[in-house]
Amino acid sequence: MEFQQLLHNVGKALTTDNVKALAFLCTDILKRNTESVKSPTDLFTRLMQQDHLSQERPYLLTELLRTIQRIDLVREFHLNNREPTSLISPYRKLLYNLSEELTTDHLKEMKFLLNKMLPSKAVEENTSLLEVFLCMEQRDLLGDNNLNLLEDKIERVCPRLKVQITQFKAQQVIFSESSFTTIGLSTEASNSACSPGYLCSDTVDVSGSQENRTFSENQTSTNSKALRRYSMTQAKRGICLIINNCNFSRSSLKYRAGTMVDEQCLSHVFKWLGFDVEVHLDCTSEKMLSVLRELGGRDHRQMDCVACCVLSHGQEGSVYGVDTQTVDIKVLKEPLNALNCPTLAEKPKLFFVQACQGQKEQDAVYIEADGPEPSLVCSDALKDSIPAEADFLMSMATVPSFVSFRDKKKGTWFIQSLCKNLVELVPGGLDLLSILTKVNDDVSLKTKTEGEKKQMPQQASTLRKNVVFPVPKTPSPHLPSV
Repeated sequence: MEFQQLLHNVGKALTTDNVKALAFLCTDILKRNTESVKSPTDLFTRLMQQDHLSQERPYLLTELLRTIQRIDLVREFHLNNREPTSLISPYRKLLYNLSEELTTDHLKEMKFLLNKMLPSKAVEENTSLLEVFLCMEQRDLLGDNNLNLLEDKIERVCPRLKVQITQFKAQQVIFSESSFTTIGLSTEASNSACSPGYLCSDTVDVSGSQENRTFSENQTSTNSKALRRYSMTQAKRGICLIINNCNFSRSSLKYRAGTMVDEQCLSHVFKWLGFDVEVHLDCTSEKMLSVLRELGGRDHRQMDCVACCVLSHGQEGSVYGVDTQTVDIKVLKEPLNALNCPTLAEKPKLFFVQACQGQKEQDAVYIEADGPEPSLVCSDALKDSIPAEADFLMSMATVPSFVSFRDKKKGTWFIQSLCKNLVELVPGGLDLLSILTKVNDDVSLKTKTEGEKKQMPQQASTLRKNVVFPVPKTPSPHLPSV
């Protein structure tokens, strides 16, 4: 279809509110001069004149339609192309998302609170919230680094939305501190030990000694803005498989108290992210392999990705079934590789493994004095596995040869930090590897008072693009404090 005709057809399908929203999202791109935009033709013409939109570069149109949730038009006109970077500023998207969340009553309250600061025309009954935002910007009351007034008013009108502004500001801090994302693992190892009564260990005595091997990979600093993103356009993100091995009563291994808290948090968070969650409790080694093979045998063409969370006892390189037989981590992921599951080819396959990688406990390295926090934790560890196939992420609770820790009442340090940071940082548009770097930092700062033992998660990645989950439209799940 000729590009001009394509734009004409898209324009005919847009509502008046859609056009206003698109013009608002293009405010920065068009140098704030969007008042003359009255129709789709006006907008598309301006964008083409300024070389932001063309048949060779239709990416902005795709992003605009996705942002206003007109996915039907993206599919109808086959606009599944993606620019390597976002063309619309995160700040502009934040304001648009807030406008979508606030009701008519909220808008009236906002106008009332801003009545003395804005001209009467800006607070008239028929003025939209996007128009109010533009007026605030013109009066220097609002900007990407000037969100305090908006945050104050949003908190009064709809407190639950304040978190979106808080997360955006936190993301701005993260990117201002470093414009690079390091894909690799932290070079400083630390771990945490068990305390009587509440802390427990998921390590297992095995014959023979194991070396303390340090996983190394080429750490590349890559400008995150230059990376492409995996497509996240389907109605469902995909399947999230949770294998939760809890009851080892038929063996010498201990009951994994606290793991049900992890399971519930993972279930809530991944459902919130758009996954269909499937839980398998107390699997034998053969059952673990069976459920992965069954998952790999499905048709994933209508899915964006797949996630697999394994919660169990472990030793270096493997995890335990409740029958005390181990399964190698590499074997667990094989059913999902591109050869065995073609419908997952070029799609991210995300593994989160909460299990011990050995029996050693990492000592604290003192950098500066910080007060130790009391904890009620136990241990879970295992070995890293570098995926041979593309598009895999293996996120481990700890580095090879060491234990990880599980609070018998609150769950594991790693899984609880993972869930907390997904809830807090996904709405800000942060990519998954950056979120996991924050998880690394959070867990590394936890300390067991007795013995000063610590824990260091790590990731091994063959991802070729950024994994950025779409911002969920539903309220974020409530998680226990960690």
